[in-house]
Amino acid sequence: MIAHLDLDAFYASVALLDHPELRGKPLVVAFSGRRSVVLTASYEARPFKIRSAIPLYRALELCPQLIVVPPEMARYKTLSAQVFAILRADGYPVEGLSLDEAFIDLGEMPYVDACIYTNRLRDLIAQQTRLTASAGVGSSKVVAKIASEMNKPNGICCVPPGEEAEFLAPLSVGQLWGIGPKTKARLEQAAILTIGDLARLDPHTADVLLGSSASFFANLARGIDERQVQPERETKSISTEETFEYDVDNERVLLRTLRLQAEELAQTLEREHLWAGTVGVKLKLADFTVRGRQVSLREPVADARRIYAAARWCLRRSDHGDAAVRLLGTRVANFIEEQPAQLSFSDMIERPNGIT
Repeated sequence: MIAHLDLDAFYASVALLDHPELRGKPLVVAFSGRRSVVLTASYEARPFKIRSAIPLYRALELCPQLIVVPPEMARYKTLSAQVFAILRADGYPVEGLSLDEAFIDLGEMPYVDACIYTNRLRDLIAQQTRLTASAGVGSSKVVAKIASEMNKPNGICCVPPGEEAEFLAPLSVGQLWGIGPKTKARLEQAAILTIGDLARLDPHTADVLLGSSASFFANLARGIDERQVQPERETKSISTEETFEYDVDNERVLLRTLRLQAEELAQTLEREHLWAGTVGVKLKLADFTVRGRQVSLREPVADARRIYAAARWCLRRSDHGDAAVRLLGTRVANFIEEQPAQLSFSDMIERPNGIT
């Protein structure tokens, strides 16, 4: 059995912990600024068709009385760590998908016991953090994840073994893990409206509509998902980005932003005890064109000064000319866990193929 737990409107719920006077009012968590997007919407805001990722200005148009609360990432990380400590306390493998979402592999635990155990975890989370979590229990990841969405907020849905296909069949095909808006629209044009419709699709039509992923989605539609809970997810890269309120064509501003990003990345690397062998820069220009450049280093780095030097080197070779920049990001990757010897930046760049 596999359980999936998802904290309800996590960022908004944390805001309500700290500001109980806002309970019952439509609320979103978002940065201020002309281009900000909603990070989380409270359940009171959702009847106004306000959801995560919509522009903040649009949310305010939909609900003029909307309350906007700035995010507090340090607070979220602290509470997330408390929740994950509860999930890991009994030694079952836990795969974190984000700060507020995780799978738990309950192994051969009987179905009824799995439901009781998962509900107990929800109670412990509420007691120790005052946050609510919704949960799903099933024989596979896809069933558990979809089940956790069924009784939100603060609910649980358990799917007995052998009833997976019956549970999934009436649900919208868009609820299936991996079916995005474009694929959903293509399926609906072919009258594939529910997960059951997809499960009954003949292989040839499925290939036409879904290509090489046809058999994978056909299995998911029947509740068959061979993916295992992976408690250790290797960090492939760490990145940070800034979307400017107004497009920037001033190199000083860009360099100042890179310096701040380098300091943020250095703090993360120090906390994770990692050194990075690759530094890269990403730019999104005013016309939404994306430019990027990265450099592989002879010796990995972890301090802000060297990350900044590499990022600045990439920026100046990113081929964006005089175009204004809408977004600027810095990324580090190719990690090791042992501190290397320190070289100057000019010595660290690989030659002649330092740029990839």
